[in-house]
Amino acid sequence: PSPPAPSSGNKMSRTPSIREDVETLLVSGRQIDEAVNDLATQLTEDVGDRNPLLVGVLIGAFVFMADLIRALDFRLEVDFLNASSYGDCTDPGALEIVTDMTCDVTDRDVVIVDDICDTGQTLRALVLMLQDRGAASVRSCCLLDKPDRRTCDFEPDYVGVRIPDRFVVGYGLDYAGGYRNLPVVGVLRPEMYESSKE
Repeated sequence: PSPPAPSSGNKMSRTPSIREDVETLLVSGRQIDEAVNDLATQLTEDVGDRNPLLVGVLIGAFVFMADLIRALDFRLEVDFLNASSYGDCTDPGALEIVTDMTCDVTDRDVVIVDDICDTGQTLRALVLMLQDRGAASVRSCCLLDKPDRRTCDFEPDYVGVRIPDRFVVGYGLDYAGGYRNLPVVGVLRPEMYESSKE
């Protein structure tokens, strides 16, 4: 066989890292790990002997959910749903279930796992829904909390990290469908928004 053709000497172009699109780092990978471990400790104390049902809110919670359940060393079950709510401070809002969960929550201890709590509308509506479905108890667990964005009387039972009112991406949170695979939580550079509008 013929020998391979000599290299042209041109190096392959480097694939740009999505980390380069981040202007401000808000939560590092180490902080995320510490938050997940702290939350796992709290959940172990509160529901570790109850075979709880952990319900992840899609899409954003899937990364956090995966890390959280691997940090829990007790019997549990997992389910998912995709939902959004619409309402104001005085109305819990109409809860739209895009994809419902499959497990029966009757007499179960349920923990809703979400990536972030901002207005609180969706989480509050989900808690009420699962209570109406007959759950023995319903708790909410969020990696991130934006208390400055709250528009209703709701506070998550478990919070990993409180952050300022900034639009964040990474660790499951997206912008225009991207950046969910970023292993940290940060704020995008302004030109990333501007370029998407062109």
